[in-house]
Amino acid sequence: MQTQLEQAIEAISQVVLGKKHQIKLALTCLLAKGHLLIEDLPGMGKTSLSQAIASTIGLEFNRVQFTSDLMPADIIGISIFDNTSKEFAFHKGPLFSQMLLADEINRASPKTQSALLEAMEEHQVSVDGTTWPLPNPFFVIATQNPLHQSGTYPLPESQLDRFFMRIQLGYPDWQSERQMLMELTSHSTMPPKTIIDTTQFLDIQSQIPKINTSAAVIDYILRLVTFSRESEEFPNPLSPRASKAILLAAKAWAFLSSRDYVIPEDVQAVLPSVAEHRLRSSFSSANAADNLSNKLMESVDTLAA
Repeated sequence: MQTQLEQAIEAISQVVLGKKHQIKLALTCLLAKGHLLIEDLPGMGKTSLSQAIASTIGLEFNRVQFTSDLMPADIIGISIFDNTSKEFAFHKGPLFSQMLLADEINRASPKTQSALLEAMEEHQVSVDGTTWPLPNPFFVIATQNPLHQSGTYPLPESQLDRFFMRIQLGYPDWQSERQMLMELTSHSTMPPKTIIDTTQFLDIQSQIPKINTSAAVIDYILRLVTFSRESEEFPNPLSPRASKAILLAAKAWAFLSSRDYVIPEDVQAVLPSVAEHRLRSSFSSANAADNLSNKLMESVDTLAA
């Protein structure tokens, strides 16, 4: 399993150059059965990363371009009257895939954004009184443009909280961008081959909760979330859902690091991606000067006093 995951990271790194840390965070999110939000400027490789992950894991992939006129039915599907059977038949939308890329999610209206809430939380959708289960596994990877750009609607806190992790890619370093340009002049980049099939991936996912976590690490997580609730520095304190997300992400990170136990450094590695979008207001930019998750880690001792 570890070898396959390492091969998957390397394969994705050939598509999204110089971003191995962010790729590892993205896989951490999926291994922990979470949904991923990628926020960055246009053209930074958000869509390429999503497609490369889907190809490497062998997931059925659909992409929806979110726009201001997109309606919930465009994502979920719609019931159409069948003249032959004289009944309404439900035609599934692109949501019914193992991985949905919600591209530029904050360009759609809040009504359309909220259409994903039930799917992300319950892995099902309700249409005309009928509940339709979604595939297993099911992931939403959403991309978001910075809020200062025109035509964007801030995601409400309830929607942000459904995203297990949020990452940023940032500009590539000189060598990575040079390699990208050199490859562009020599040949076209092919999507990576499937390295882990769906059955194997589900098996790996089942191993994550079994990663050992000591009482000291649990207490460290509790001190972090409690400080966020007791301090006035944080607009939105961390909820119990965030506590569980931090623990599961730390377990997945430990697994990717070839360990069967969690250490405080695992918590620190995943905390910014798990907590930052929950701590700040939905109207705050991810590029704000203050980094609340780092401030939280600086304020809380790793070991109890």
